[in-house]
Amino acid sequence: MSETKDRPYHHGDLRRALIDTALDMLAADQNWTFTLREVARRSGVSHAAPYKHFRDREMLLRELARTGFIRLGRAMSKAMSADRSSPSMRFIGGAQACIDFALRNPGLYRLMFSSDADKTADPHLHDAAMETFGILLQLLEEGQRDGSFRPVAISALAAASWAQVHGLAMLAISGQLLEEKVGSEPVAAALEVLLNGMCCKD
Repeated sequence: MSETKDRPYHHGDLRRALIDTALDMLAADQNWTFTLREVARRSGVSHAAPYKHFRDREMLLRELARTGFIRLGRAMSKAMSADRSSPSMRFIGGAQACIDFALRNPGLYRLMFSSDADKTADPHLHDAAMETFGILLQLLEEGQRDGSFRPVAISALAAASWAQVHGLAMLAISGQLLEEKVGSEPVAAALEVLLNGMCCKD
């Protein structure tokens, strides 16, 4: 766990400085109980400065969550665009990337799916979350077109995929995937079972 350091504000992008400082605090403490006043202090600006960009703490939290979805989408896209021979292999790559992202950013990942990241209150957050989810939908559709995945409703495949991958991520960052319960390689084994259920049988 990295230590959060005061990051005095020395440049013109106050909004970016506040977001970066809050992300550092979230990474260090693994929670988002901080106040705008504390973010301002760590950023080296006046207590009133954050209100130029964020009317309240909840608005800042939603922006952190939006940033998280953008970063998660990039991580998944990068993993899935690697040299993989089939939609099935790309699916495993994307799923593993999601879980790895959660393990590297546990506080941020929890925030992204918390009630404090109210997607109905922020269309930009909603769009970022849906764009990331769209990466999964696009791959599932591609897999159905080439016969890799079962010809069932895309929504059913997406729900099953999301539930299992997100569940694995949450269990992993909570330290619940214990070897005595689920074996030495639970993520790989669970993803294999999921994929077997999604794929067309020869």
